[in-house]
Amino acid sequence: MKKIAVYGKGGIGKSTTVSNLAVALAEKGYKVMQIGCDPKADSTIQLRHGKEIPTVLEMFQQKKQNLKLEDMVTVGYAGVVCVEAGGPTPGLGCAGRGIITALEKLEETGAYETYQPDIVLYDVLGDVVCGGFSMPMRKGYADQVFIITSGENMALHAGANIAMAVENFRNRGYASLGGIILNKREVPREEEKVRELAEDFHTQIIGRLDRSELVMEAEEAGKVLLEYAPDSQMAEEYRKLADQILAVCGEERPC
Repeated sequence: MKKIAVYGKGGIGKSTTVSNLAVALAEKGYKVMQIGCDPKADSTIQLRHGKEIPTVLEMFQQKKQNLKLEDMVTVGYAGVVCVEAGGPTPGLGCAGRGIITALEKLEETGAYETYQPDIVLYDVLGDVVCGGFSMPMRKGYADQVFIITSGENMALHAGANIAMAVENFRNRGYASLGGIILNKREVPREEEKVRELAEDFHTQIIGRLDRSELVMEAEEAGKVLLEYAPDSQMAEEYRKLADQILAVCGEERPC
């Protein structure tokens, strides 16, 4: 089982990228689980065609020790197993607590043994890299961390903070930095800036995603792009990204 954490600044297109990546991997025959680690609980919404699902934190607060695996998991498009960690009421409680609770409860209820995913994708908000938000990159949850960024200054700043956190945790035997994914916003010197970020942390740009109106059209339709426009050039970019990530993780075919 390969465990991959994808981090990035809020609004950078992380969840859209991860959801399409999940489908691209499923097309190759992999069993994929996607775990949304963001209080907004919208990581897997396109895989669910907009259908609302309860979050792990909500269900735990309601059921406590009676929480069951089926309370937390939904199977979405292309058979991707969907989980949303959730978070507290805005302004009340720690947002990272939902992530900690979700990962602990998935283990306790035997999620990985039951669904037997080949690949687990953690979709993690990267504006802060502390507490629960750092949990997927430590304690053995993820093997590799990938950072999504554009050439915008705030996205690059968040990317650098994430990379520093991975570097610090790696010294303790936790996840390593697999590379950077450039989600283009067509800003000046974009490629150059992101390449400099990669060089600063001794890694590489492993994928490039063009800005596409089709992505927004797919979101409006409540679908991932690989379902909405499977034969498009943009869909091929996601499939190519999946190939690159598999290569970094040492995977060539389904387990």
